[in-house]
Amino acid sequence: MSAPDISAPFRGDRANGGLLLLAGLSGGLGVALSAMAAHVPGGELLSSAANMLLFHAPAFLALAALRATGPHGVLAVATLALAVGLALFAGDLTSRVMLGDRLFPMAAPTGGSLMILGWAGILLAGAVRLVRRA
Repeated sequence: MSAPDISAPFRGDRANGGLLLLAGLSGGLGVALSAMAAHVPGGELLSSAANMLLFHAPAFLALAALRATGPHGVLAVATLALAVGLALFAGDLTSRVMLGDRLFPMAAPTGGSLMILGWAGILLAGAVRLVRRA
């Protein structure tokens, strides 16, 4: 019995649309939070959240451009880890400033860890691609 292919949803035009949506959302929110950071108490937390969003927006664009290069399963999981991690990390920092409380205990560290795992997945996808091409 073989493992299920979780990458199927990441192969079509909808996947590119989803990645472009993530890129646009990350970039737009990053710019908005950067502007807010200059005007509210606790702006340094918003600035950190904005930076993470802005750093990852081009990554989602690159993943959209490279998603056909494979390995699909690894890139799908890495993309998911980046997106969820970014939402938790930036969301928690923003919640602290705007609502005065965390999303939940350990939300930001969990998000940061997921982003690190996502980047490690991209590293793994690159290594697999190099080995397959050699």
